[in-house]
Amino acid sequence: MRVRRLGWAGLELEAGEGRLVIDYVRDLSPLFTGWKPGDGLAVPGGTVTAALVTHLHRDHTDAAALAEVLAPGTPVLRPAPGHGDDVDNVTTLPAERELTSHRLAAEIVNAWDTREIGPFRVTAVPAVDGLGDPQLNWVVEAGGQRIFHGGDTMFHGYWWLVARRFSPFDAVFLPANGAVVDAPHLQPPSPLPAAMDPKQAAAAAEILDARYAVPMHYETEQLDKIAGYVEVSDPETEFRTHAGRRAHVLPIGEWLDLTA
Repeated sequence: MRVRRLGWAGLELEAGEGRLVIDYVRDLSPLFTGWKPGDGLAVPGGTVTAALVTHLHRDHTDAAALAEVLAPGTPVLRPAPGHGDDVDNVTTLPAERELTSHRLAAEIVNAWDTREIGPFRVTAVPAVDGLGDPQLNWVVEAGGQRIFHGGDTMFHGYWWLVARRFSPFDAVFLPANGAVVDAPHLQPPSPLPAAMDPKQAAAAAEILDARYAVPMHYETEQLDKIAGYVEVSDPETEFRTHAGRRAHVLPIGEWLDLTA
């Protein structure tokens, strides 16, 4: 199996004749003002045979982008809808509507559910979303290799359960921007990160016993973000410092061959 970083939290995985994407997006304008769709993001190298999403925020679920690369009837595995009313679910409803309007074959899965999709064995594992919305993380196995995708989860107590069931990992892809969020529907705001910061991501990588620990879910460009979204200033450097020998910064568009 080999893995390519597509930008933000997006990944492309290849194994045999299969191609899978996780959190593939082309449009980050809901998060970055003035963003032009496709800027700084890579596209999959061919038709995708399965798609996974960690949660239904628009920077992780882009139905229009998925519709362009998925074969007809391709499964899109996703977490359950949010609980409560439209105010509670204000950050997930746009992606919900778009999945429906693009007629994607979305399938709700629960934590610890496993699916066999071509050469891939995928398992949804628990995660904790910083805005309180449903989120899953993903374990993907193929060809004797195993990777973990961490969406934009916070640090939590499930790491040890995941490690007991699946470690060691050939590679873990972990959010590292430590975003502090001040959203209108979440008041009073928290001064604490809503996604893991570099130190927390490095701790998760150690618990998961990763050969390669790859930071993601951050931008190195000085982009104008939406109001109330503040990232760590230099996540790559901080992550290298905390993750040590495990750290493997993977530029957007480049592959990591796990068979090497």
